[in-house]
Amino acid sequence: MTYAIQILRNGGPEVLQIVDFDPGDPGPGEIRIAQHAIGLNYIDTYMRSGLYPGELPAILGVEGAGVVVAVGEGVDHLVAGDRVAYCQGVGAYASERLHNASQVVKLPNSVGFDDAAALMLQGLTVWYLLKRSYAVDTGDQVLWHAAAGGVGLLACQWAAHLGVNLIGTASSEQKCDLAMSYGASHMINYRTADFVQETLKITGGDKLPVVYDSVGKDTWEGSLNLIKPFGYMISFGNASGAVPPIDIGILNKKGAIYLQRPSLFPYIDNPKSLNAAADELFSLVGQKILKPYIGQRIKLSQVRKAHELLEARATIGATILTLDP
Repeated sequence: MTYAIQILRNGGPEVLQIVDFDPGDPGPGEIRIAQHAIGLNYIDTYMRSGLYPGELPAILGVEGAGVVVAVGEGVDHLVAGDRVAYCQGVGAYASERLHNASQVVKLPNSVGFDDAAALMLQGLTVWYLLKRSYAVDTGDQVLWHAAAGGVGLLACQWAAHLGVNLIGTASSEQKCDLAMSYGASHMINYRTADFVQETLKITGGDKLPVVYDSVGKDTWEGSLNLIKPFGYMISFGNASGAVPPIDIGILNKKGAIYLQRPSLFPYIDNPKSLNAAADELFSLVGQKILKPYIGQRIKLSQVRKAHELLEARATIGATILTLDP
């Protein structure tokens, strides 16, 4: 039986419903994928809640990995049996799905399905944040909120590889210890300490060239207070809720700082860019510089539980959804 998780309306995890689902035959430029693993990401919760509006009914999920089982007309770079992964195009919460063939990449033998589902969106997010939004340099000190999440742990490793001193925040000593073991230079438990004061202690009072913030509302003001003149505030998520409307004059008052609200997809909006970014990511995986930490494996049929844990900030590392037998 092929099946999917569908929403008919926006709301909490209770709107996620399992349904029989046959994606059909691939059309021109499409492939059909039998999925082996699906990535869980905060963007899924934003789409479910309606923070990011979309057409309904909908099958959520933008990241997965599996095997091509059929190809449509005009697809000549993929064949049935190819191992592939993707991080674009909603519809991942399904045992089989159709996908635009130009938005998938072939998986090298060095990358398994579980790792691919934990790597594509989160790993490429770290790639653009460290290499494109603000190009970090050896010796930089940066602040990274939620450093023990799936994105954060990859950032710890990639930053260490680049010679960057990553100061991270997390919600428990366990998470802080984990991030340190993955390459963070310093960690701050924000539940027991003021991250602004602790960061300044670590830096000797110096402010930072960049803060990477996926938490949103709860960390917004404190993050601004840690950025040096002409530095960068990169807000790329809303785990605690959306940042309220702001008076842009605050950017001047804080030292003529730059504000970004980026996303991955403009950086990989064509096959050449997507494959180049994926090649860089997979190269680091093959060299064992990057390794995703998969803290939770949850059946796709239990995706409500996965959303509840993610929104409660009760997950560690990446979460993947596995396929029921």
